[in-house]
Amino acid sequence: TAHAARDKVTLESRVERLENLMQSQGLMEMLTQLQQMQRELQKLRGEVEVQGHKLEQLQQRQRDLYVDIDRRLQQASPATGVTTIDPSTSMGMPATPGSVPSMPTTPVLQTPAAPPPAVRSPDQGAVDSVAERNDYEQALNILREGRYPEAAEAYRQFLARYPGSRYADNAQYWLAETHYVTRQFPQGLEAFGQVIANYPNSPKVPDAQLKIGYIQYELGNWKEARGQLEALVQRFPDSTAARLAGERLQRMTREGR
Repeated sequence: TAHAARDKVTLESRVERLENLMQSQGLMEMLTQLQQMQRELQKLRGEVEVQGHKLEQLQQRQRDLYVDIDRRLQQASPATGVTTIDPSTSMGMPATPGSVPSMPTTPVLQTPAAPPPAVRSPDQGAVDSVAERNDYEQALNILREGRYPEAAEAYRQFLARYPGSRYADNAQYWLAETHYVTRQFPQGLEAFGQVIANYPNSPKVPDAQLKIGYIQYELGNWKEARGQLEALVQRFPDSTAARLAGERLQRMTREGR
């Protein structure tokens, strides 16, 4: 009986040691898994920081593009014809369209007479010229900061205050762009259409018609989109907008649109 008791104690000790070993192994496995999860979390945080930095760089590049495009627009004279500014760099190419409701008819390309210049006395003209430039730059700065609703309101106020301004066509175009980048497509169609209708000699006419084609593409109105883009290529064959229109037409052909 004494021998049996010693065997029982020995067996219980071995079982206890085995249980302790198994528990230790389980804790080690849990610790290993926890450490692995911590490493993966650190990796994810690093990737988020990298993506955030890239996004910040992209936003800064967009702001710089606004400044460069606007400077080049001011250097261009309507009498010189169409500029070679790439309109796709202003807001990027549209995303792939999804299912969307039908939209109103695309604004018709018209060529009415240019708006008459504002009548001013010599002194008033000098004052208004400074005020115009300041107000226009203020709207542009808001746009550069990505505050699109505020920029849209600033451009609307500018156009109401200075309907005969030499910056009016640019202001109308950038107003339309605020709608385009925020995917307010009905407002964008109307605003780009006003660039074409109200400023037929503006260098921004080809760009405005290109964006109308892009919007119709976004809305899934393939016939209207193709009609606008083909008309643009035919009317302004040597423009950058025509080249971009041609690329979109090729894309539509590949997609079977």
